[in-house]
Amino acid sequence: MTSAAAYLPRRRGACPGLSVPMPSGDGLLARLHPTGAISLSAFAALCAAAQEFGNGVIEITGRGSIQIRGLTAASAPLFADAVNALAIAAEDGVPVHTNALAGLDVEEILDAGAVAADLRRTLAHTSLPARLAPKVSVAIDGGGALGLDNLAADVRLCADLADGAAVLHVGVAGNAATATKLGIVACAEGVEAARRLLEIIARHGPTARARDVIATYGTAVFTAALADLVVAPHHSGSRKLARMTDPIGRHLLRDGSFAFGVGLAFGHAEAATLERLAQAANNSGAAGIRAAADRVLLVVGLTAQTAPTVAAEAERLGFVVSANDPRRYVVACAGAPICAAAHIAARTLAPAVADAARTHLDNDFRIHISGCAKGCAHAGAASLTIVGRYDGCAVIANGPVRDTPVALAAANELPLVIAKMMQDAKREAAHV
Repeated sequence: MTSAAAYLPRRRGACPGLSVPMPSGDGLLARLHPTGAISLSAFAALCAAAQEFGNGVIEITGRGSIQIRGLTAASAPLFADAVNALAIAAEDGVPVHTNALAGLDVEEILDAGAVAADLRRTLAHTSLPARLAPKVSVAIDGGGALGLDNLAADVRLCADLADGAAVLHVGVAGNAATATKLGIVACAEGVEAARRLLEIIARHGPTARARDVIATYGTAVFTAALADLVVAPHHSGSRKLARMTDPIGRHLLRDGSFAFGVGLAFGHAEAATLERLAQAANNSGAAGIRAAADRVLLVVGLTAQTAPTVAAEAERLGFVVSANDPRRYVVACAGAPICAAAHIAARTLAPAVADAARTHLDNDFRIHISGCAKGCAHAGAASLTIVGRYDGCAVIANGPVRDTPVALAAANELPLVIAKMMQDAKREAAHV
């Protein structure tokens, strides 16, 4: 029998996969990043395999990956074999993120999925996947309603229209607002542009990220790599930011059908419950399911009549079907005892925290609950960040996990402390 130690990632910061799951507090964790729609039968079978070989908990990550928890050294290979038999299209290499409805979105400028497929094929014939740091990623935004403006990546290709023709804005090291802009290339040159930029990153070592290259050498090395491909410089305002339509709810597709997005409360659900969701989608004639960023599943191929039926059943099963659901604005990692590094049961605390702050939670006020100071569930600042420590919960205002806390509370007192903070903030605002 293979020991759990055999599945330890070979490089620090590596991501768990089917073939190399990652040890966690509740066993081994495997991650699957689908590259398109999953048939309902395959999704149901995936849920069944998660129950048979894992502990029955499935997560959708902030980047739209599917995670299966509670595997063992003995069951992980069996789970991988079961999933491979389902022939779910998934990437295995440099992460290339696209719009969740790529190829289906009525508003997209180009099919980001097709560009991503070309890039994956190109990279598979190079040494780059083995030379790049495990978390180096590419974002290809086709300009649809469900954009990738909030997704940070090492390399960004974002579609826009110039004189009626589709072009790609190229950037590195950040999201749509923070990335360094390198210029505009023709769509036909997008794959080559991404390959060249990844090559620059790889030349700086197996742990390098685009931000590290810029911090050490500036942007000139990236600009030079694209000198013969850039057809126009990027200029402020040349690309309007995507409308960032909320993934929760109904979305019109190119063929006249609809997708309906449902959220997983705090990013996780029981596999058996997800299996029932797939059955409800199947009963309504849906075509499949896609995983989306922000911990959402999109049921695709619905009609105007069947979308409400799926939404009602999803709500009955406990999924998030309203964009205003306060559970959407609380991000929590798995926490203890699931994660061995965690000091607090972050996910267990999340419902009470969401309830305590429900009148304040929205797109402008989000709470991050982290079991430890690593902050795996959310990179960057939040309106309130709660960090598990050996001596309780550190509460940080408008900052990331390593900022100085404004309060320290015992885990069982945390909802009351947050409720009081909300009341105090409301009183202060009333006197301004």
